[in-house]
Amino acid sequence: MEQWPFHDGNVHNLLENRRIDIGRDVGRSLQMHSSLIRRLSMEQELEGHQGCVNAVAWNSNGSLLISGSDDALINIWSYSGRKLLQSIETGHSANIFCTKLIPETSDELVASGAGDAEVRLFNLSRLNGRGFNDGAITPSALYQCHTRRVKKLAVEVGNPNMVWSASEDGTLRQHDFREGTSCPPAGSSHQECRSVLLDLRYGAKRSLADPPRLTLALKSCDISSTRPHLLLVGGNDAFARLYDRRMLPPLTSCRKRMLPPTCVNYFCPMHLSDRGRSSLHLTHVTFSPNGEEVLLSYSGEHVYLMDVNHASGSSMQYTSGDASKLMTFTPVLNKLEHRPPLSGVFQNGLRSRGKTAAGIEKCRMLVEIAKRSLDNRTNIFHAIEACNEVLDGHGIDIGPTLRLECFCTRAALWLKRKWKNDAHMAIRDCHNARRIDSSSFRAHYCMAEALEQLGKHKEALDFAVAAQCLSPYDTMAAEKVENIKKHLAAAEAEISIKASDGSHKGEPRTGRVLSLSDILYRSEANSDALQDGPRSEREDSDFDEELELDYETSMSGDEGRDVESNILHGSLNLRIHRRGDSTREAGACGSPSSSSQNGVAYQPEAVIDMKRRYAGHCNVGTDIKQASFLGQRGEFVASGSDDGRWFIWEKQTGKLIKMLLGDDAVAKNVVLSSAVVNCVQSHPFDCFVATSGIDNTIKLWTPSAAVPSMVAGGSAGPEAANVLEAMESNQQKLCRNHEAFLPFELLERFRMHDFSEGSLQPFEEEE
Repeated sequence: MEQWPFHDGNVHNLLENRRIDIGRDVGRSLQMHSSLIRRLSMEQELEGHQGCVNAVAWNSNGSLLISGSDDALINIWSYSGRKLLQSIETGHSANIFCTKLIPETSDELVASGAGDAEVRLFNLSRLNGRGFNDGAITPSALYQCHTRRVKKLAVEVGNPNMVWSASEDGTLRQHDFREGTSCPPAGSSHQECRSVLLDLRYGAKRSLADPPRLTLALKSCDISSTRPHLLLVGGNDAFARLYDRRMLPPLTSCRKRMLPPTCVNYFCPMHLSDRGRSSLHLTHVTFSPNGEEVLLSYSGEHVYLMDVNHASGSSMQYTSGDASKLMTFTPVLNKLEHRPPLSGVFQNGLRSRGKTAAGIEKCRMLVEIAKRSLDNRTNIFHAIEACNEVLDGHGIDIGPTLRLECFCTRAALWLKRKWKNDAHMAIRDCHNARRIDSSSFRAHYCMAEALEQLGKHKEALDFAVAAQCLSPYDTMAAEKVENIKKHLAAAEAEISIKASDGSHKGEPRTGRVLSLSDILYRSEANSDALQDGPRSEREDSDFDEELELDYETSMSGDEGRDVESNILHGSLNLRIHRRGDSTREAGACGSPSSSSQNGVAYQPEAVIDMKRRYAGHCNVGTDIKQASFLGQRGEFVASGSDDGRWFIWEKQTGKLIKMLLGDDAVAKNVVLSSAVVNCVQSHPFDCFVATSGIDNTIKLWTPSAAVPSMVAGGSAGPEAANVLEAMESNQQKLCRNHEAFLPFELLERFRMHDFSEGSLQPFEEEE
């Protein structure tokens, strides 16, 4: 169902106008043009690894592709010849998660990071004259200063002397090849190594309002290619952090834990900032090619785009409590009409009146299409994309009336589709609609319905009553008010019954025995209730509010696998404590306290909100899932998925442009399904993409399909599965992720770590 073109223009027109439009780099525009992306098809599979391929990266000129795998090998591939040039036995004792070719070294230096907490540097010139299979070489530098898995490496454009490593031990380290070839020095411990650039062992935040207390296990990092002093990191909480390396303190050791340094910006979608879930975390962060935007990929969530500079006008900065204010009824909002950003609109000078008129007419048509889909309850996905096209693609052209109608229509469509966090998207649209017209009936009614879906019935009632006042004779509003009142009355009655029959509440709590399964399942269920459910629905537990489970695991593709013994090897970290127990969260005695300094209460930081969301894929199975910009202009966004596919969206509007089958592995010897695409990396200059995942091959994609389409297959040929069915299935996985999947995973991890079920001892609740 395609009624409108993409925003990168017609190829013929681009070529014809290149003499007139001198300021536009046509070559960059054509590298990843929509007409080419829609013809992407798998050209070849590269075979040479014996395990999951966890990392792929290009050198600076695109002549070489480097890959790292569970087999502890680094492979170097020729782009022009599509063949393996060299295979290096790294000596890592665990899975390789990241590998980089060091810039400005004639592609002779290669760095790798792995699950053995080591960073190794190899000089490929030492391989000259060796046989192809004689790839075992001694590393030219060995850094063993990390204490947990190294998940990401970063390099700086034009800098041949350094590599940065992000580890789950909560530190980001700077390794200078000129200072030594080993770290820590012989005879000293890793705590004495003075390579720590960022110490975030007290950097993780449960929510925006909470001070950082826990270790931020780093999962990803990136250095801006245009402003290399900017460093972006993401880990096991909801917040990506942007640092200016020029403002950081000197390199230090990890002998003493320090308060996290001040960052330039925090990034997090507003609706995720106050969740307080220990399982919500980032799997990948990256800068756009021009360095003006960042892309965040969340586990159990979607991909989000944000502006680096909140003063650009296209992003919103918020503070703690703003999310709740968004859901609280106020009679009159500020009369600041919602307007789209001006930046990036006039790419070729001023728009002509004819183009503006044509754009307005197109927007009216798209809104009508969306409204018909809403009335007929059909093609909801495409109707949402039509609204995205109007608001994100032509927002500057349309007036407040059409914009108001589009916001309200899209809000109603979100509520009909019911994908994960669609209700939060509807709340955003209703809020923007009320900023345009604070007396809009549809905006108030949809807000009430969105809050009702989130279980916030008291707030929903306020908006429903307001909608009824705005349209007294509307039966829908009256029914909505009555339904919400009935639910609230039933909830209050339930509380009264439990209060009168609460003799078990007075029983002594000392020595009460809790089974592991009780804690796992009830902790996770309680976490879901804390997100969206009303407080009255969480009153039936006498310990759910007291105990909290923190855990961190990774799944197939992140850990070693012993196929013969049918066991997945990995790491599991469990911590069970009372909710709000700051002494447990703070760690060992003598640790710094970030809750107050000199008697001053902790002030939460301001955070940059999302600019756009990309949905349809599934990211729950691995914590190395990438989201990437495609091409030199970064006009398209791509992400791997747990269903063996990878997805491409138009960056400006979030419209899905392509879905491809990128991993057809069959998991016969592991507990969990392993058809997963983790890595997506586009060539620096050509329309060419390399992907990898749980199977042991690398897929190469070129625009070689005979006809353009939204769906194309992998090695098995054209894919027959319906696009919407695939995305609906992925959304169901996301919604089930924190209800049943993770507790099951934890129990499996206990079993995999040689704990028999009979040896799991119950936990006794502490005083």
